Amino acid sequence: MEFRKVFDTIPEQFDKHRPRYSQELFEYLISYAEIGPGKSVLELGPGTGQATEPVLKTGCDYHAIELGEHLYQKMKEKYGQYENFHIVNDDFITHDFRDEKYDLIYSAATIQWIPEEIAFSKTFDLLKPGGILAMMMTKSDYKTSNEELYSNIQKVYDEYFKPETEYTHGSFRYENAVNYGYANFEKREFYGQRVFTADEYVAFCGTHCDHIVLPEPYKTKFYEGIRSAVIEAGNRVVFDDTYVLYMTRKRYNI
Repeated sequence: MEFRKVFDTIPEQFDKHRPRYSQELFEYLISYAEIGPGKSVLELGPGTGQATEPVLKTGCDYHAIELGEHLYQKMKEKYGQYENFHIVNDDFITHDFRDEKYDLIYSAATIQWIPEEIAFSKTFDLLKPGGILAMMMTKSDYKTSNEELYSNIQKVYDEYFKPETEYTHGSFRYENAVNYGYANFEKREFYGQRVFTADEYVAFCGTHCDHIVLPEPYKTKFYEGIRSAVIEAGNRVVFDDTYVLYMTRKRYNI
């Protein structure tokens, strides 16, 4: 199974444990892109809506495209009552959007799963002149708050984290958008913190694509090791999060 499809196997766990984004980030994005009633928005791969509600509640004409069938169903379950909510279950790479155009296209840790040439050229074509492409992601640091715990967790990884397929993701370059006609590229950072118990942290780890497919006997031993390390550290692991927002604009004279 492709890594980008593996999240669809755990919709409930994904919905409960994947990180959300800061309110300040959404306030900035919504203001910058002037999103509200009368504006059309497309979210790429919303998962179960970790970045959906603040945009949806502006009253914009919200659209989403989600690859996973179970994630798609979860989105409909959560947001189907909103009259401005629209979602299709399909692959952005191959989907025919016909003549649809958007004021904002955004992605929360999704666009990097799409080949760069398709991601940037297709979103560019789908945006109205002056439209915004926004891409957000979370960078997390739990080493600074407890270096001993970090070291002990790394030992568990060294001993038991042995996936059958290596995760090689990470070559996507957000700044390359300007090579496809985009302009006014900018990066903003916002901050937050998450605190996990041992069980919560294990559940969160279980939402990472390469962790989901970890084979036995390593999988059980890996999670037992992670749980023990956190319990020994006071049953607490603190994540200092940086929410990164990249934005770029399609020129008005296109």
